[in-house]
Amino acid sequence: MKHASYAVRRGDTVEVGAGKDRGKRGKVLRVLSKKDRVLIEGVNFAKRHSKPSAKNRQGGIIEKEAPIHVSNAHVVCPRCDKPTRVGHSERGTAGKVRVCRKCGEGIDGR
Repeated sequence: MKHASYAVRRGDTVEVGAGKDRGKRGKVLRVLSKKDRVLIEGVNFAKRHSKPSAKNRQGGIIEKEAPIHVSNAHVVCPRCDKPTRVGHSERGTAGKVRVCRKCGEGIDGR
């Protein structure tokens, strides 16, 4: 089974392309490659009810980010500042790097 999350990595800035948070940008906190999902900072908040515990003395309703499908997260190119698909290119000693399909600039800073 091939997973599509190879183009999105932790630390990338992505823009949400579909759903209730469409158009929002955030940093990728975590990539769940086996489930083809990504956790993005400040996007797709879900409410969780928690009992009082040692970690959370008060308990109550906690809001935290929930993962979204990787196909709805588009990598934002640092040069042209637009959401783009990711291509791959051989760049000398750097080896295989991710590149922007719109402007051709390296996404990894190489």
